[in-house]
Amino acid sequence: MDYNLYINGAPVATETHMDIFNPATGDLLGRCPVATRAQLDAAVDAAANAFKSWSKVSDADRKAACHGIGQLLEEKAEELAKLLTEEQGKPLNGVGSRFEMGGCQGWTHYTADLELPVEVIQDNEEGRVELHRKPIGVVGSITPWNWPLMIAIWHIIPAIRTGNTVVIKPSPFTPLSTLRMIELIAGTLPKGVLNVVSGRDDLGQMMSEHKGIQKIVFTGSCATGEKIMASAAPTLKRLTLELGGNDAGIVLPDVDAKAIAEGLFWGAFINGGQTCAALKRLYVHSDVYDDVCAALTEFAGNIPVGNGLDENSILGPVQNEMQYNKVKGLVEDAVAGGARVLLGANPQDGKGYFYPTTLLADVTDGMRIVDEEQFGPALPIIKYDDIDDAIARANASDNGLGGSIWSNDIEQAKALASRLECGSAWINKHGMIQPNVPFGGVKGSGIGVEFGVDGLKEYTTIQAIFA
Repeated sequence: MDYNLYINGAPVATETHMDIFNPATGDLLGRCPVATRAQLDAAVDAAANAFKSWSKVSDADRKAACHGIGQLLEEKAEELAKLLTEEQGKPLNGVGSRFEMGGCQGWTHYTADLELPVEVIQDNEEGRVELHRKPIGVVGSITPWNWPLMIAIWHIIPAIRTGNTVVIKPSPFTPLSTLRMIELIAGTLPKGVLNVVSGRDDLGQMMSEHKGIQKIVFTGSCATGEKIMASAAPTLKRLTLELGGNDAGIVLPDVDAKAIAEGLFWGAFINGGQTCAALKRLYVHSDVYDDVCAALTEFAGNIPVGNGLDENSILGPVQNEMQYNKVKGLVEDAVAGGARVLLGANPQDGKGYFYPTTLLADVTDGMRIVDEEQFGPALPIIKYDDIDDAIARANASDNGLGGSIWSNDIEQAKALASRLECGSAWINKHGMIQPNVPFGGVKGSGIGVEFGVDGLKEYTTIQAIFA
């Protein structure tokens, strides 16, 4: 099946397509349209024209439009979940495609109800000063392949809620579900408010360079984020960049290993570890190291991995060959360097990019799997004796997206969490984001925040009015 772009309220065919394959089976799923520069220009022009009227639509009407999108997502959830599973690989069940569609609905409705009222900075005998928030213009959204629909919603809904218009480009690895979702959503909005183009990586550079786009919001790798920032510089675009993480978790000696095993597992292996804010490095105190390794191994060994369309599967394949080979290489490097395999590390030949759930003990800092973000179903477990040393090792990363402390002493855990150099720090859990809590990284993990009122403000400019 050939898919289309969607520009100015209508499907648009392309001369060139890319084949998209199911990562669980290798079967051809559909053909993704490859947009030309002229088609990108048409999408940007459509968004710019729509902005003239959409930016003037009442706040109440934009709120209602967003709630309407949330309702549509609920009605189309199963169709989109199945397509998402087929192209991304994640199972329908567990923390998979149906979960992702639920997140799309929840974020949409919550964001729809957010308000940015006029702020009165001064009101006295010297005069009144009001701070107004105004939409920016055309927003360019570039999304990744790991949570393609939910992240698209994270970009789109706050943009149109605040009066902006959007041109979105999905990852070339997982474009089809986004193309279909945008076609559905855009049909509920005035022409040109929401447009989707797809293609290869060069299309993203065209967007970040485009003079007609006033803001880029991007979720993806640090390397790509750096390129976007550089190519956006000549046009002084506003940027929100949510980039990679190499999140560390630190387990204190007072824990019950069996009680935390499930939380540790899902912190690390949500979406097969293919999540920016997943737990990527686990530091465990020597007093409980063996117990934690044993409890994690027992829990992880009972989680079924398979084709996402099988209702019994809880984890699926790695999404693409490039990422599969990266995970495989990092694990092999660690084992060659002395890491002890607790589980997995033995991929089997056959269809699909299935890498087994892998736990590695006796890993040390300096191994590639610790220092680099694996972004897959493999967790290195590192022993420590001194908490100050563990904090220092956790912070010895160019990334700073998330981190966690695991302890029965909540006050001590909070004190230690405040020392982690990251945008979000969790106690006895990891990666649990919420639509009402700003989310973003420090250091190399990005610029700006998403979610909540602070995230909504990123889609506006300010104007002070003195009276």
